Amino acid sequence: MSDGKPPVYYLSWDELHRDTRELARKLTTKRWKGIISIARGGLVPGAILARELNLRVVDTLCIASYDHDQQGKMSILKTVEGDGDGYLLVDDLVDTGGTAKIAKELLPKACFVTIYAKPQAKALTEHFVREFSQDTWIHFPWDIEPTYSQPLVS
Repeated sequence: MSDGKPPVYYLSWDELHRDTRELARKLTTKRWKGIISIARGGLVPGAILARELNLRVVDTLCIASYDHDQQGKMSILKTVEGDGDGYLLVDDLVDTGGTAKIAKELLPKACFVTIYAKPQAKALTEHFVREFSQDTWIHFPWDIEPTYSQPLVS
């Protein structure tokens, strides 16, 4: 029986790392010039991809689209020169597609990849690893902290 609340998923550091390495495996067929991470969600995946693909050129495209646990107004805070040709454009998740559309307009020749995708916008990414339902709210490991778990029986 459902309580009417949308599903919530708590992503662990181990899962994120494993899934990002899986994405890196998909990207080894081409030699990339570098990575452009969409800040902030794409920063950690971008660093992992840079290591796995042996890339030393890393930059950021800064677009704000979330306010804690809800989507808000889009703001472009920092751009990158060029059209993105030969670069990976990395984000953690493609959800409604708002951020992805802006990023792809700014860097139309970049290869847009995410670790996770939701149905509404998964067609915007060239590669992703795992799909979540549109209504699932994902808590990424950098947004949560481990706490003591109370035993079921005390």
